[in-house]
Amino acid sequence: MNNAQKKVGFMTLGCKVNTYDSEALMEIFEAGGYTIVDFTELADVYVINTCTVTHLGDQKSRKMIRKAKRINPDAIICAVGCYVQVAPDEVEKITEVDLMIGTKNRADILSYIEAHRKDASRRDFVSNIMDEEIFEPLMISEVKGKTRAFIKIQEGCNQFCSYCIVPFARGPVRSRNQQQIIEEVNRVVSIGYQEVILSGIHIASYGVDQAGAAADQGDLIDLIEALDQIPGLKRIRLGSMEPKFITPERLKRLAALESFCPHFHLSLQSGSDTVLKRMGRRYTTTEYLEIVSQIRAVFPLAAITTDVMVGFPGETEQEFSETIDFANAVGFYQIHVFKYSRRSGTKAATFADQIDETIKNFRSHRLSEVSKELEQAFLKKNDGLVAEVLFEATQDTTGYEGHTKNYLPVRLKTDEKINGRILKVRVSYNSRYTNKLIGDSI
Repeated sequence: MNNAQKKVGFMTLGCKVNTYDSEALMEIFEAGGYTIVDFTELADVYVINTCTVTHLGDQKSRKMIRKAKRINPDAIICAVGCYVQVAPDEVEKITEVDLMIGTKNRADILSYIEAHRKDASRRDFVSNIMDEEIFEPLMISEVKGKTRAFIKIQEGCNQFCSYCIVPFARGPVRSRNQQQIIEEVNRVVSIGYQEVILSGIHIASYGVDQAGAAADQGDLIDLIEALDQIPGLKRIRLGSMEPKFITPERLKRLAALESFCPHFHLSLQSGSDTVLKRMGRRYTTTEYLEIVSQIRAVFPLAAITTDVMVGFPGETEQEFSETIDFANAVGFYQIHVFKYSRRSGTKAATFADQIDETIKNFRSHRLSEVSKELEQAFLKKNDGLVAEVLFEATQDTTGYEGHTKNYLPVRLKTDEKINGRILKVRVSYNSRYTNKLIGDSI
């Protein structure tokens, strides 16, 4: 059977970067003659792009690996990605796994599959990611079924926060060549996309690995300014940001760009200075609040979202209360709440005073309730404004939903076909809709 007759199914777990990586791998398979099928269908090869950011990520990865083998016991099961990278010995013991590739050399996956077919003992292709210095040439030429395109601009992280396994899974910072990014954005714009989201593992560090080199391509703001020049690109949105990257000078430069979307996802993790110090975070709550003030001085209605971890080792009731108070003081639009997960190989895994799961669950629920209240408050702040909305999928026979530049969801009832279009509408808050605004044509 040649590749033109073969089918491959994908299961992607974890973050948006993993989603991008999977889409790039799909293109490699398609170029190799494979047909992409749904993961639940019969295929000759299954690729499980794993996650390891929490123990649940590991658990889901193992579950999907076993599920693939049940669907077709004769298929080649390829486990790739973060879980494989940090725990190859553990993954190797999963009998359903035929092929292991970490977060390096994934572009060679077809060669690895052929090598395994010729010699079944060749199954471990995991290499040392910590020595990697070059951005892996995984890229997409087409975005499927979306209104906005995720563009991966960098890989890796140099922060090594005490709780985080990601630097061990993804390796050091590697920035993608600016011209390659520009070419990819030009491609997605040429096929009709008006918005891109710049993503990566630690996008604030874009360019730092090349600073001072002959090929110095500047930092993240330089990249955004270059992309702003692309005809037809109406919106540039940022993925998760390190707070201290934001400065008044950088905000001034962003404000000058028509395409920039004022939505800042500033990673927080805790609103307690003592917890932040134990986490190894590189800012204080005072510094964070000042950064938020600087943003709002330039973008008064910027949506500020964040991640907060509850149940970090030793987190006291007082420290958790400080986080609640700080969240209210900032006035976030949304908070992604997650529970601390003990990761072998990180400093925090050895810390005393690991928090009981019951306490984590209570704190997670409490902070999630605060997040809902803050979300409503921010939606109300936008009541009555005229905003540009990029409309996306049809919700029913008469309505569409889209997002403003500051990423607020807006519902508009219309008989007109408007998906993929940017329209000016007047938005209003309605308490019947808990997480969106209502749009009226103007």
